[in-house]
Amino acid sequence: MLTVSLRHALPGFELDVEFEAPPGVTVLFGRSGTGKTTVIQAVAGLLRPSQGRVVLNGNVLLDTERHHCLPPHKRRMGYVFQEGRLFPHLTVRQNLLFGQWFAPRDASRESLDRVVDMLGIGPLLTRRPSGLSGGEKQRVAIGRALLSAPQMILADEPLSALDEARKAEILPYFEQLRDETGIPILYVSHSVAEVARLATTIVVLQDGKVQRQGPAAEVLGDPAIMPTGVRAAGALLEAKVVRHHSDGLTELDAGGVPLFLPQIAKTPGSITRVRISAHDVILSRQPPEGLSALNILPGTIEQIRTGSGPGAIVSLNTPAGRVLARVTRRSAQALHLDPGTDCFAVVKTVSIAPEDIGGGG
Repeated sequence: MLTVSLRHALPGFELDVEFEAPPGVTVLFGRSGTGKTTVIQAVAGLLRPSQGRVVLNGNVLLDTERHHCLPPHKRRMGYVFQEGRLFPHLTVRQNLLFGQWFAPRDASRESLDRVVDMLGIGPLLTRRPSGLSGGEKQRVAIGRALLSAPQMILADEPLSALDEARKAEILPYFEQLRDETGIPILYVSHSVAEVARLATTIVVLQDGKVQRQGPAAEVLGDPAIMPTGVRAAGALLEAKVVRHHSDGLTELDAGGVPLFLPQIAKTPGSITRVRISAHDVILSRQPPEGLSALNILPGTIEQIRTGSGPGAIVSLNTPAGRVLARVTRRSAQALHLDPGTDCFAVVKTVSIAPEDIGGGG
């Protein structure tokens, strides 16, 4: 468990945050300039805040009131930056082994062979960073962090410098870290797709303060929490893979309701996450008939959130979990949508993008 309490003056606002990061991936989520990187640097010891206390697994890393500040190299944090920051004069193998220099002799550590195999970097071991792609550099950086036997991994927007293809390449490796290593991760992002794929816990920052924190599905499914804009609103569901069909679709069981996706590379019985964007959901008061859309989720309206514009976000409680729909206020009025109203959420199979489908966690 990581416990963080920080206050620090930043240009334009005061950072004032308190949160806890339980096991798994805790994502600091919000727009650029809300203090996410400042928080992660303070946890790493790269920045000393005006006031603060940071405790990891009972060990006090920072307590400004008692003038205690453990230096970075004694905090046992594996830091993954936006760029790989590998040593250019060393081979990949040497960069990886460099991480082991910082691992205490009595610490439980990952073996080099396991890390290399997990990250798929065996063919890269003799190469130097100048001959690697951006995605390959980040995989090596993750491996170096793992081999330092860290108590926690800190990842500061590690995919922001990569194109979409490289992001898709790296995300599964972070899922593996979450699911297979047991090392807690504090992850900075302003990408909804990354958060939906990786987070077990989300801490939403806005104007230097914690707006909301909690389990990923609860926070992403809250219509009041849209730090990156209304177009990013959506809900996170977990479902079990049932079977793969010969027409290129994968069938899931989402709380007893069938959910069809473009075919995914997961075995029947495995759990997967699915993010459904609010603007991809259509609502109907009656059971829909004669539609091309395959995914129809029955539910009951929990709340309707409106703003100054013509739109509204409808929160729907379904057997699969909470689903959000973005509709016009005119449609909400015409359909007589109110809290407690039964209706149906309709989702096109092809509207669910590959980056919105990930491991269960």
